[in-house]
Amino acid sequence: MFFIFLANFFILKFYWYSLIWYLDIIMHLLGGFWVGLFFLYIFSRKQQVYFNLNLILKIFFVSFLVGFLWELYEFYLNVVSGTIFNFNDTISDLCFDLLGSIVSILYFFKIIMSERINKVQWKNG
Repeated sequence: MFFIFLANFFILKFYWYSLIWYLDIIMHLLGGFWVGLFFLYIFSRKQQVYFNLNLILKIFFVSFLVGFLWELYEFYLNVVSGTIFNFNDTISDLCFDLLGSIVSILYFFKIIMSERINKVQWKNG
């Protein structure tokens, strides 16, 4: 998460969003991915998590909420700087946040959970 904030700082400082048109997409994908992984980690620390609709909806909701709060921050910056608010950009940003969270769910259950299961089997076997 710190990497994303640090990257965003330098991207804004050097105006890379203006120079590289798809950088915003990459940052929102990474943001959704890391928010999803962070909350999957938090949920898995409390109890065993299973791949189910309830968990997916929780991760979607949290990713959407964080993305929405970020878009409010961007809206505030647009108002302060006097730039025009782009509704289509906001919707696409939220969609890429959710896509990043989907990738985090798949990564968590395919890579991380399979490693945990393999370690348990290795120790017992």
